[in-house]
Amino acid sequence: MTEIAPSGLRIDAGGDQFPVSGERPRLSWLPLDDADGYELAADIDGVGQPMAAVSSHRLNAWPWRDLTSGERVRWRVRGTGGAWSDEHVFEAGLFDRDWTAEWISPADADQQAYGKRPGHLFRRDVVIGQDVVSARLYSTALGVYEAFVNGERVGTAELSPGTTSYDTTVYAQAADVTAALRAGGNLLELVVTDGWYLGQVGAFHAPAAWGGDRVAARAELHLRLADGSTQVVRTDGDWTSWSSTIVRAGLMDGQATDSTVRPRPLGPVRVGVVAAPPVSWSPAPPVRRIEERAPRALNRLTSGAWIADFGQNASGWTRLTDLGPHGARTIVEHGEHLDPAGDLDMSHLDSEREGDGLVVLDQRDEVVSAGEPGAVFEPRHTIHGFQYARITREGAPLRAEDVRMVVVNTDLAPTGSFRCSDDDLNRLHEVAAWSFLGNAVDIPTDCPQRERLGWTGDYQVFASTAVRLFDVHGFTRKWLQSVRDDQLDDGRIANFSPDGRQVKHHPELQIAQMTGSAGWGDAAVHVPWVLYEAYGDRDELAANWGTMTRWVEWALETARTRRHPSRVQRSSEPLPHEEFLWDGSFHWGEWCEPKLRGADGELIDPVAADPMAWFMEDKGEIGTAFLHRSVSELARIARVLDRRADADRYDEVAGRVLEAWRTEFLRSDGRTAKDSQASYVRALSFGLIPQDLRAASAARLVELIRASGTHLGTGFLSTADLLPTLAETGHADVAYELLFRRTSPSWLGMLDRGATTIWEDWDGVDENGAAHESLNHYSKGAVVRFLHTHLLGLDQAPGSVAWESFVLRPVPGGGVTWAEGSHTTPQGTIEASWVIEDGRIVVKGRVPAATMGTVVLPDGTTVTVGAGAFRLSGAV
Repeated sequence: MTEIAPSGLRIDAGGDQFPVSGERPRLSWLPLDDADGYELAADIDGVGQPMAAVSSHRLNAWPWRDLTSGERVRWRVRGTGGAWSDEHVFEAGLFDRDWTAEWISPADADQQAYGKRPGHLFRRDVVIGQDVVSARLYSTALGVYEAFVNGERVGTAELSPGTTSYDTTVYAQAADVTAALRAGGNLLELVVTDGWYLGQVGAFHAPAAWGGDRVAARAELHLRLADGSTQVVRTDGDWTSWSSTIVRAGLMDGQATDSTVRPRPLGPVRVGVVAAPPVSWSPAPPVRRIEERAPRALNRLTSGAWIADFGQNASGWTRLTDLGPHGARTIVEHGEHLDPAGDLDMSHLDSEREGDGLVVLDQRDEVVSAGEPGAVFEPRHTIHGFQYARITREGAPLRAEDVRMVVVNTDLAPTGSFRCSDDDLNRLHEVAAWSFLGNAVDIPTDCPQRERLGWTGDYQVFASTAVRLFDVHGFTRKWLQSVRDDQLDDGRIANFSPDGRQVKHHPELQIAQMTGSAGWGDAAVHVPWVLYEAYGDRDELAANWGTMTRWVEWALETARTRRHPSRVQRSSEPLPHEEFLWDGSFHWGEWCEPKLRGADGELIDPVAADPMAWFMEDKGEIGTAFLHRSVSELARIARVLDRRADADRYDEVAGRVLEAWRTEFLRSDGRTAKDSQASYVRALSFGLIPQDLRAASAARLVELIRASGTHLGTGFLSTADLLPTLAETGHADVAYELLFRRTSPSWLGMLDRGATTIWEDWDGVDENGAAHESLNHYSKGAVVRFLHTHLLGLDQAPGSVAWESFVLRPVPGGGVTWAEGSHTTPQGTIEASWVIEDGRIVVKGRVPAATMGTVVLPDGTTVTVGAGAFRLSGAV
């Protein structure tokens, strides 16, 4: 009998061509079912290491000596005394202490507006006296950059080095460039544009405020030569600054390239004129070109322009081939919506604020052809959110085969699949996944066109769904580093991270006065906890402990010292429970609840109608509910980290906050003071309602849903929990009615109006065909978690970590007759399916090694299943 060896070896690091680690990477693999321990073997740069023994298969601490820069590691694992796995290979990065390269900047500073400036080209000729055995290029930039060796683009990563909080963190990339080099003369080039570092930020296109006024690059080429010697080429004063064919580049407004312009030398680079943090290595996968999509249609307008419809809203750019004769100009504008005449309409993405005027979104790329056969235009220094492209070309025809959408986002591995008998639900699942991917461009953004900000509230809402759809472990860890970097001195969490406005240094900004909101800042606690539950990452809890506690302590102090004006009016002295009501500071609130309609039928946005009333509204019910959840999660985190005194204290505080919430916002009959759908969903899902009142509160939630014509009335913070809450309180029938509702507000109503991603506004495209707000805003797509956890029925068991145990409890409904899906966990892939036939349900699945499952059939039959396949049946 052949022995089974471990598989799925990996480290907790990112990388493009190969994984690139720090000094002590963590090691993981898929477990064996009967292993009582594991043995590890490795060699580091060809030198064998002592055998190491561990008991776990997940996120093991590095068992050997600390790595040094550039070392190559081969390692393998076996169950004690068993068969060895295949080798896994990775390399250590060039650590900050070992960098000798200098930061180089253009010879002259640009005068154009940030985000609209030209690209900069840095060049260096390199003579290599003999054959190259091995070559590694380590590079990074303040700005977006591409590296070239002898005209060949290095690597497959896009938009490098990615977006970070540049005052504290900047990441480098490593590439194997051996094949691109030759003995003799070689040319190294770096092309740098403003990117996230100096570009525009947010809906009002304010310049990023990271403290610099010019882009910069840093690189080292490490060579091993045929005679065993080494050579290092680094950025320094020997490099030359050149003009670029990129005449304008900004991530928001687009890129313009004039291929007829020949780069010209501008003089020596400037050295050391920028301030930059130490170089780090990202734990996230890179941003990549994921796929190309041909136009579903290419229509000519009366203006002479073409409209390309790619059939899917996504992030990326338009790739053009056959650019026409010398001097032919092509303009490509990108958007999400067409007007009634079939022309591009981006007006719903414009932003207007008093004092700022109208800020027009202009996702425009341009290229002037050099007339070279086979030339390709691919604007890799920008990115757009779009489904449609308006293409205007002078002096050349346009063919459909010369136009492609290039989908660009972080290269996240899918981990969750779902299909069922209802094609609408299958499409909804697909649309939600597309919406998240369109916003997974190095960080989780709110939208890929208008703002492109890493709003904490959006990811707080969606994180528990993201971990079901994709492997977001490294992606999320990278983002949490920026959350930590951006935390304000008083403990508040920035509304979005990376925070290019630098609110922590600019308290005079209006956005600074709107920082510290419940449901947004609470991401600092909730998202690391989700990572721990999904991946078992205890170290990430430890890394974020200081940030979490500072945030929670700020919220508790704010609750103690600040009161909402309505409570001051009620009583000049605070009532005893008010010490734990978080009501006296700014909260965004439920946000994006379905809009009301006036007598004329027009939609009414309460925020726009009376912003001061919205700003001053008492949102203490929301704030105190989130305060309770965060303090409770902090107590659980403290226990995981063996901080027993902290755990006991936060448990006691959580009890006081819960008592305060119930005293202020809960009536004796189970009704909440707010008496809204959102308030009941939040209270029930957060465990705020006493057991003896849960049925009454859930019944009231159903009454409100029925009073709205069986429509949802929830907004940003509670929609994700609406259907699970209904199902778990005995109202699965109502949950399915809402899920299948087609009139607005509803998920399927979006699909009926042409949505290919989830909209920001429930009426993103109204009944008249007019677009409103962003048409790619992923948070409401969290509904698809219900498809996994309830319709399919597959969920992690309560108290389980990293899916060591799970529950399969199908909740059929809505006329769905079968469902199937899978989830790839740190333990392996769990497969599950069910089908209803002749009044009975047949449930099947497969359990990976070292995993236990509990299957609960609709008739109550409960069976424990272990590794391998299973099949059960029972009454529906």
